[in-house]
Amino acid sequence: MKVQNVGIFFDRDGTLNTEVDYLSRPEELTLLPGAARSIREANEAGVKVFVITNQSGIARGFFSEADLGGIHERLKRLLALEGAHIDKIYYCPHHPTFGIPPYRVDCTCRKPNTGMVEQAAREFNINLLNSFVVGDRCIDVQTGERAGCGTILVRTGYGATEASECGKISRVDHIAEDVYDAWRYIKRQLRIRH
Repeated sequence: MKVQNVGIFFDRDGTLNTEVDYLSRPEELTLLPGAARSIREANEAGVKVFVITNQSGIARGFFSEADLGGIHERLKRLLALEGAHIDKIYYCPHHPTFGIPPYRVDCTCRKPNTGMVEQAAREFNINLLNSFVVGDRCIDVQTGERAGCGTILVRTGYGATEASECGKISRVDHIAEDVYDAWRYIKRQLRIRH
């Protein structure tokens, strides 16, 4: 069964790949178990897959947008090796108090703001009410709630320590052990069988 106009918005670090503080080089990126399988199965079901990631390391001068491009190319390559693909990666290079213009700015794209989700919805005609945000931080859950999406917190990355707090500040629809557990939950919600 194929679904249409539905998206999954995955956080990157700690959700799809191992958490590394300010990951700045492609070789630092390693996929978490189940990440490629989750994305491949979502692709097969017709669900659009997006990455939405705050990358204030750019604003802070830790790495450049070109460096980030190399990291994202590695992410795409690793997924492709397992038959999976991301429809588009969105990132926010800004920070409201660190860095210099044009990156030091209070923007609408930095999670928990919904700018990246809304941009994807416009570009890909996504119905946000039937879509999901999956991440390891409370800000991911807040982003999903504000955008009207289903919200899933994974216990990988920072999720193990943030799980007890997220429910106090946001609506968490599901707490998953990892990204594949999150995908299984989404499949049940969308009534996808395969």
